[in-house]
This record gives sequence, structure tokens and C-alpha cells, in this order.
Amino acid sequence: MTRLPARASSRRRKFTLGTLAVTLAALLTACSGVDAQQSLNRAVNLAGLNVVTDQRYGPDARNTLDVYAPRNVQNAPVVLFIHGGSWQNGDKSGHRFVGESLARAGYVTGVMNYRLAPKNRYPDFVQDAASALRWLRDNAKTFGGNPDVLFVTGHSAGAFNAVEAVDNERWLREAGVPIRAVRGVIGIAGPYSYDFRQFQSRVAFPENGTPDGVMPDRHVRRDAPPHLLLVAANDRTVHPQNALNMEAALKAAGVPVTRTVLPRVNHITIAAAIARPLTFLGGTRQAMIDFIERHK
Repeated sequence: MTRLPARASSRRRKFTLGTLAVTLAALLTACSGVDAQQSLNRAVNLAGLNVVTDQRYGPDARNTLDVYAPRNVQNAPVVLFIHGGSWQNGDKSGHRFVGESLARAGYVTGVMNYRLAPKNRYPDFVQDAASALRWLRDNAKTFGGNPDVLFVTGHSAGAFNAVEAVDNERWLREAGVPIRAVRGVIGIAGPYSYDFRQFQSRVAFPENGTPDGVMPDRHVRRDAPPHLLLVAANDRTVHPQNALNMEAALKAAGVPVTRTVLPRVNHITIAAAIARPLTFLGGTRQAMIDFIERHK
């Protein structure tokens, strides 16, 4: 193995620490989510992973995903991650840290883009989640994944997409994904139960729509897989009642569910804590791994 000169190694450490410091400051102040993601991505090392980008799962320009996989694995769990952004913003390129983190944990991980509002409204982005999951299942063995051990997760609006895509019996069926292949769902700070008509995010939903027609907590099928709902203790963006209502709906349907409130984190840092360099922020990554290992 080639060793870096001590001076070069020191410079690399200083760069990484400096990058993380900038990232942490941006995350804690929430002044620029894009800048924070870019800084965090620069601190992520993909060496030793099998990474392929811009794999097309549908006809729209936004219907692409990136795959991060450990090398030389067989029958590994397959995880689909869906970014947030009020259904109007966000991009998979800002979440390389998620793909790297979950791949290092041993999982074949897809990080997807989806069609955005206001041009595309519900259920377009939910259908995209189901279609991306179908692509991952069809191609899982190529990357060493098990097509019948699937998990779906997302942050904020992406958590809505993940939960709705799996819990509403319509979407997996229409996409051709066997329901028994999905072993679990992880929602991270998701808006699963709110009256969108009172918020700017109403542009993501049908003009004459109602919460009963679109909210995941109204659509739970009784044979849905186990759920983990992660809540940020300091979330000022998504009210904790969303997770409480979602938990109640799942329990009423007899679906196993764990709702975990993570201390210290806010709406942004609960997702940032998935990154391996930032696990000190909170327990998001470990909670996800524990859940996947328990249900794989």
C-alpha cells in the first residue's frame, strides 16, 4: 500500500475537518442546505464502492437514480432513498453522503430523483418512487443485492413518498413490485398527515384535493411491512403530530411500527446525521441500520 507523505496526509485531514466544520455550521444555521450538502459530499470518500450514476427508471428527465454498492457482496439488502425539498426542490446529487453511508453498512443503495411540483403533482412523485423501486428490484442482482429484501426510506417530502408508495396498495401493484419483497419502510421527519391546503406545498397536490385523498395515514393497508418513523426533537418544519397520526394509523391497521424521537437534531440535521462523518449529531444512521438488520 502506498503511504502518503506526512505533510500530504496532514493537509488531507485538515481539509476534511475544515469541510466538516463548514458543513456543520451551515446545517446548524440551516442557512444554505445546498451548500451544506455540497460540503458534506466533498468529505465523502467513495473508494472501494461500486458506484453507477444516472440510471434511467422511467421516461422523464428526472426519472434517474444513482446506485452505491459494496463490492463483492451477495444477497445484500437493497435500500431506496428519496430526497426531500417540499416536492419542489432537491436532487440526488446532494445526497451522495446517504448512498456512501448505507453502502458502507453493507447495503445496495439507490438514491433517486423524481418529478417535481408544481409541474408534476401528486401522485406523480409517488408513482416515481414505486417505479424506481421496481428498477432496483429488477437490477438488484447486478450489484449483489437481494431483490426480495427491499427497504424504502426518505427524508421530509421524500418520507411522504416512501410511506405512501408502500402503504397505499395501489402503487406497488401498478409498478409490478411484489408487496412481500418490501421488508420495511423508514420515514425521516415526514409530513404524513397535514392539511396541505393551508401551506405553500399545496402546489404539489391536486387543486381540488383533500388530505383524505392524498395523506399516507389515510391509506394504510393491513399487510404493510414494519415501519420506523424517525422524528427530530427540534423540528420546526414538520410538526411531530404527523408521526403521531401515522403511528396511530399503522397501529390501527395492525402494522408493526416504531416511532423514535431523536434528541438534539432538527429537520435538517436528522438527515445530515446519516452521513458517517456526522453521526455525532444524532442517531439516525444507527437507527436505520438496526431496523434493516432486524427485518432483512
